[in-house]
Amino acid sequence: VQLQASGGGLVQVGGSLRLSCAASGDTFSTYFMGWFRQAPGKEREFVAFINRSGGSTYYADSVKGRFTISRDNTNNSVYLQMNDVKPEDTAAYFCAASRSALGTNSGLYDYWGQGTLVTVSS
Repeated sequence: VQLQASGGGLVQVGGSLRLSCAASGDTFSTYFMGWFRQAPGKEREFVAFINRSGGSTYYADSVKGRFTISRDNTNNSVYLQMNDVKPEDTAAYFCAASRSALGTNSGLYDYWGQGTLVTVSS
């Protein structure tokens, strides 16, 4: 499956942004999906994941209550709604797909998008 992330940009502290990730090349609904992020000079870290049907989600503590992951299997897309953003949310955000497992470890994911940059200004 090929993944294309979009929606990043410059946003002020406390603002909102919606990231999208479009999938192609395979049956999207058979994949578990996740979002990760990587800030400059830091390791890539888990943000959120969602199961195949969209009925189960999980978040990193740092974004819980502010970010929402969702998916639309009809349109082969997964989304990350980011609300009340903070300067520490500044990072490149990556969507990822897993064929067989759901979790917070990046090693579980088989396919990755190219990343979309989010910059939070104060």
